[in-house]
Amino acid sequence: MTDTPHPDSLHRDTLAVRSAVPRSQYGENSEALFLTSGYVQPSAEVSARRFAGDEDGFTYGRYGNPTVASFEQRLAALEGAPACISTASGMSAILMMCLGLLKAGDHVICSHSMFGSTIKLIGSDLAKFGVESTFVSQTDAQAWKAAVKPTTKLLFAETPTNPLTHVCDIRALAAIAQNAGALLAVDNCFATPALQRPMALGADIVMHSGTKYLDGQGRVMAGALCASQDLVTQTFLPVLKSAGMTLAPFNAWVVLKGLETLDIRMQAQSSRALALAQWLQTHPAVARVHYPGLASHPQHELAMSQQSHCGGAVLSFEVKAAGDDQARQRAFHVLDALKTLSLCTNLGDTKTLLAHPASTSHGRLTPAQRQLAGVGQGLIRVAVGLEHILDIQADLDRGLSTF
Repeated sequence: MTDTPHPDSLHRDTLAVRSAVPRSQYGENSEALFLTSGYVQPSAEVSARRFAGDEDGFTYGRYGNPTVASFEQRLAALEGAPACISTASGMSAILMMCLGLLKAGDHVICSHSMFGSTIKLIGSDLAKFGVESTFVSQTDAQAWKAAVKPTTKLLFAETPTNPLTHVCDIRALAAIAQNAGALLAVDNCFATPALQRPMALGADIVMHSGTKYLDGQGRVMAGALCASQDLVTQTFLPVLKSAGMTLAPFNAWVVLKGLETLDIRMQAQSSRALALAQWLQTHPAVARVHYPGLASHPQHELAMSQQSHCGGAVLSFEVKAAGDDQARQRAFHVLDALKTLSLCTNLGDTKTLLAHPASTSHGRLTPAQRQLAGVGQGLIRVAVGLEHILDIQADLDRGLSTF
């Protein structure tokens, strides 16, 4: 865990390659990888103060690490956040947030359109411990407001959502949360700080799966929460110390280096995603394309006002079919026909990855939950990589043109 200076004189592009803990005595230019589970203390008194939290300093690998601190400092700087704390995965970051903020009897509001694992964690797993949840329409701010209860402690939004790229009004939800005495957390996995900075729009917490675009090449797992210094040190850090969802130093180092190219990757991959979405819109085998960068997207104007005028690198589309059985059959046909692109449930890679959400990321949900989320059997998610756009189109057309 670390607090983060982010000098006003430096642009985000510079912060992405320069924010880190100070160099060691060896003067390394590339940030060092510290592989150690423990730290030698200069004295018993200093050790006592550090373990009590009265003095800065590393004490034990589960509590902190210089490489991990560099990643946290860099991500906080990019998000414009006062502080950041990292975890072993995106889902563990959500769990840490919930364990830190919620107790039995508290209430959470989320949207039907969130990532399937998030819906299950909050709607089912936390319910066993007395945490109540309400799921509402992603795009209807009045529905979020109507769901507020005296026990509401957290509004948790994912924007754009996975996989339908629904966009919520962050400013509107921030106002609702503030009026309710609750906090607004935003999953910024799809947009990343290269395209969207939720705290500048009123969010209290920004959650990341560093496994995705922050790494950028599908190598390691990581998660993080960006928030105020008090939330990080007083609320989340104690959970980390007790529960041990600690980010490994090697994984932190990989994602730290990934952040250096985040902006240029997001711009390049987003431009390919827009071109692919426009092409899919004209394909006779495609019923509908979901991508915020398209003027046809229901929240296009809102997305462009929140996402630096860029639609991101993830889109989804629905194949034309008569009924669920044919839709599933045709979606599987498109995926099985791939020769260049990858059938893989991850996203954020430099390689284009495709998935069938109804049988993977949302497969553990009930049919009713999938219907509320809008995840049908004919839906295919595409996380666009850095291949040439004509090669991406040709590989998809191999299946789409042979139903």
